Amino acid sequence: MIVWLDGAHDPSENMRRDRALLADAEAGAEPVLRLFGFAPFGITLGASQVPERVLDLERCVSDGVPWAVRPTGGRAIFHAQEWTYALAAAIDHPDWGGTQSGAYDRMSHLIVRSLRRLGVPAELARPARSTEPSLADACFAATTRHEVTVQGAKLVGSAQRRTQRALLQQGSVLLGDGHLRLADYTKGGDSLRKALRRRSATAAAWLGAHPALGRWADALVAELPADTRRVEGTRGAFLLTLEKHGSYTAALTNPNVVTTSSLEEAS
Repeated sequence: MIVWLDGAHDPSENMRRDRALLADAEAGAEPVLRLFGFAPFGITLGASQVPERVLDLERCVSDGVPWAVRPTGGRAIFHAQEWTYALAAAIDHPDWGGTQSGAYDRMSHLIVRSLRRLGVPAELARPARSTEPSLADACFAATTRHEVTVQGAKLVGSAQRRTQRALLQQGSVLLGDGHLRLADYTKGGDSLRKALRRRSATAAAWLGAHPALGRWADALVAELPADTRRVEGTRGAFLLTLEKHGSYTAALTNPNVVTTSSLEEAS
């Protein structure tokens, strides 16, 4: 696996990058776990959601809040104070492919182990779906199987897309209350805000107000096999252009690419 500690981008660019990684996985590339953020903060919708029905589009425009539709399913999220990930892998990959349930389970266990390494008492969810129709559009208003909680409330939301040959799983780890802003741009209003506050949790109590994404990257790599490779920032851009290399292996032999082993040697 390659862990790419990417930078922050707007919603459309983040979704474009994840679609590119999914296309590479379909072409047989090795699994990539991209870690990233959103700048500016913005909204993503699940692939089956209709923007006009879910969002107050006029207010999004007037407030300068960008939005995009994810390639994965699930429901709306306001991406603000969070760590965000995307895993792209071939379905026939022995470690990161497999069934939908198996892929969810594997990634959720990795997230739990990495967060516990950082002192967050995360655990796998005990599902309790919301039956309130007005909350159906919001990801963090309900917890489903394979998701991650802390102290009984939803901490990590994930969604997956599968093609004939590959899968893409995207998810968010809440670090603060920024996700509550979704209520300002959907029809849920105050009811949604109250439900999100009641049913979701953040890792701020254990990680602080503004934890660096690199801390999570370190924890994830520590939980992954020794042959995991890590690339940083723009040096990982080659992962979006597989057709120019034929494989990731060729690009990773470039001395200008920072890998896990070279970081260790430098330290």
